[in-house]
Amino acid sequence: MVTLDLRHVASPAVRDLLHLINQPDFDRAQQQIERLGGCTEPVRLTGQSTTVDTATGEVLRSYASSDEPTGSLLTTCGNRRASRCPACSRLYAADTYHLIRAGLSGGKSVPDTVRTHPRVFATLTAPSFGPVHNRPDARPCRCGTRHKPADPLLGIPLNPATYDYSGAVLFNAHAGALWARFTTYLRRELAVRLGMTQKAARAVLRVSFAKVAEYQKRGLVHFHAVIRLDGPDGSTQPPPPYASVAVLTDAIRAAAPRARISVDSDALGERELGWGQQLDVREISAFGTDAEFSDQAVAAYVAKYATKSADASGTLDRSLFCRPCQGRGATLLPHGTALPCSVCDGTGQARPLPRLAVARHVRQMIRTCWELGRLPEFADLKLWKWAHMLGFRGHFSTKSRAYSTTLGALRAARRAWRTEQAHAHASLPKHGPDTTLVVRHWDYLGSGYSPGAALLAAHVWHRREAERQFAAEGGC
Repeated sequence: MVTLDLRHVASPAVRDLLHLINQPDFDRAQQQIERLGGCTEPVRLTGQSTTVDTATGEVLRSYASSDEPTGSLLTTCGNRRASRCPACSRLYAADTYHLIRAGLSGGKSVPDTVRTHPRVFATLTAPSFGPVHNRPDARPCRCGTRHKPADPLLGIPLNPATYDYSGAVLFNAHAGALWARFTTYLRRELAVRLGMTQKAARAVLRVSFAKVAEYQKRGLVHFHAVIRLDGPDGSTQPPPPYASVAVLTDAIRAAAPRARISVDSDALGERELGWGQQLDVREISAFGTDAEFSDQAVAAYVAKYATKSADASGTLDRSLFCRPCQGRGATLLPHGTALPCSVCDGTGQARPLPRLAVARHVRQMIRTCWELGRLPEFADLKLWKWAHMLGFRGHFSTKSRAYSTTLGALRAARRAWRTEQAHAHASLPKHGPDTTLVVRHWDYLGSGYSPGAALLAAHVWHRREAERQFAAEGGC
């Protein structure tokens, strides 16, 4: 028998891992971590769940977190940001892919005939708030340099002193409202081109869409959207023949410039926010997988950006406020630091911005959010809370009601399948939702792993990534 003196193991994580492995119930702990699929920051819950047969009152299954090795139940964090949790963001991207694909090709309760509906892939960009380093086609940047794709100067203002940082932050903060205004004008422009009143157009036509926000290197959001024309009942009904792709494209190009929002401030004066001049509208091919804008290609493109956030532009992926405060006490915390909430005085007085490991341009965007957030006319924008997102406070992935299925429906189907698999593994009889009652009570205990368990989770993630890569390369 070989004994190991854990005092001679330098790394605390390794010591904790060896301690975990030597526990008699290690197999159950490993099973929990394996089930999470490599989630980096799981949620720890305490409580119990009981499944009862409503006809007989028999307890079919009972579970208590106290029976677990750690005394808690681990569940995935569900964070969509790839920089925070690669495992959960991959699952979110997969769900988004199926949601977008269903609205293009059918499936998931959407009929296959939806692929014959007029649909386009549109990109609406932000306007210019000052010249920045870029890579224009066939000519050098304004600075005289031909920048490489990974050049850190890309997106940085040529002259930060004259760059309109206030306008950039306000555009991000109003981007969601601008999109809503754009869809309103789009319906109006469609009615004009069809020679109808808006009421008559609504009786024969419906605009369905799914969009995702992407950060440019200059720290501004733009939207990629699948826009589709349906009949009045949605995806199950085609639009009239005269509602063509050409009509939809023309209406989009006319509606985008009309979408404007006026902002009035005593400190900044009155200004008008709108979309940039770069507007791209491409028809999505109905059939074939080799086309650049096929169903599969567009769905994969949208899903990729659904899991990215402001960190793609070199900024932060979490709020600068502590969790209990959430901006009410006006206390900024350094990235990655968890200070007690006792530092929040609740007076709303601005404190110095902490030193953050971000580019100077991004830091100035965050500082502008912090300064504008102190103005009473911008209080409803909650710029302090969303400073880490450079002012953008909307959802990254949204869709209209009739576009396709929902993320909730996809998650419910996956949850039902997992429940069925668990019942089969435990040799429990099958019961439908109408014949059973599940009584649950859960309390939040915390989040994250112990140092040793984190090593096991990282191993699970890297192993599954290797398996996915092997399968993608044609392995068997």
